[in-house]
Amino acid sequence: MIYAAYDALARQGELMRQWAALGAELAGSALSLPGAPAWRQLAADLEVMSLLGLTHTRPDFPLAPVTDARGEPRPILVDTVDETPFCRLLRFRKAGARDEPRVLLVAPMSGHFSTLLSGTLRTLLQDHEVCLTDWINARDIPPECGRFGFDEYVLHLIRFLQALGPPTHLVGVCQPTVACLAATALMAADQDDCQPASLVLMAGPIDTRHSPTRVNQMAQENPIEWFERNLISAVPAPCAGAGRRVYPGFVQLTAFMSMNQERHRQSFLALRDARVAGDHARADAIRDFYREYFAVMDLPAEFYLETVRSVFQAHDLPLGRLQVRGRPVDCSAIRRPFLLTIEGERDDICGIGQTLAAQDLCSRMPVYRKAHLLQPGVGHYGVFSGRRWERRIYPAVREFIQWAQ
Repeated sequence: MIYAAYDALARQGELMRQWAALGAELAGSALSLPGAPAWRQLAADLEVMSLLGLTHTRPDFPLAPVTDARGEPRPILVDTVDETPFCRLLRFRKAGARDEPRVLLVAPMSGHFSTLLSGTLRTLLQDHEVCLTDWINARDIPPECGRFGFDEYVLHLIRFLQALGPPTHLVGVCQPTVACLAATALMAADQDDCQPASLVLMAGPIDTRHSPTRVNQMAQENPIEWFERNLISAVPAPCAGAGRRVYPGFVQLTAFMSMNQERHRQSFLALRDARVAGDHARADAIRDFYREYFAVMDLPAEFYLETVRSVFQAHDLPLGRLQVRGRPVDCSAIRRPFLLTIEGERDDICGIGQTLAAQDLCSRMPVYRKAHLLQPGVGHYGVFSGRRWERRIYPAVREFIQWAQ
């Protein structure tokens, strides 16, 4: 019922935003007329209004040429390596590039599309061939396609690693770090030749008992039955996934925004002021961020509930109780891959020590194959996007992958 009501209001709001966008364009074209400052103010206000709404359509990946290690711009080629009803495995390559290390970049399934990692992707593309998990919005997947829980997530990663073949370097960002570690452990136990050459875990909740954040505490405040009763809805018609039970993306985004309401309000004011002042580069950067941030996807209910229970409440992986399709996950089986864990000093989603915990779980991995980076002054998103990611963290990732190649 809640989802249906939201969807009806969202469709009405989309029409209003389209009118606001048109108004902003018309006001912007009138700047040559008398009263230009007033037109500029009106255009900026209408632009902000046009942004204030959610979309359930995945944005396009920015495919402008990438500068390679020699400083030359290279066009980007994209193709699909593998596909299931729940995910497309996309491959990004620079035209003319040969024999670059292959990276499987695992995007979070946490309410946003994989395009949230566009900056991470473009940076990695400077020196690598990058394959990316492009998760499908659950509201677009018919119920007859079956369930998708934590086990299916892990099995997708194993399938993709086997499709790519060795050597592939596995990079997990935030939420999927647990699944990345589990998939690697299962493949190591099977002595699978396709297990990753290296494993890079970035700002992920391997063991949320360390430095618990507000997000971790919220997961502990109520039993899993509360989450199912209050946060799970059925997708309404006329969506392709009508009837599928999901954790709606709009609920996730509302929860995150409520934690930082003043910061978001200031961001929209900054966009308006920058546009009025003619600082279009800054205004465009804020606008592009929110276009991506407000593009939300629904999560399959079983995946969301199993993740909350297993990762954030029961701590199954660090306590040695995690199973995938009845198989115990033993991280001590991981010996061959190299392991790099990365954390941000100011991360308010995954606290210090939560990702580092993977080092202890991989207890039989030789010490010389392990490395850890704690980046000072960086919050959660700064671990994998922005200036410090590009200048401080990525060089360490690049050297580590080269070392493990």
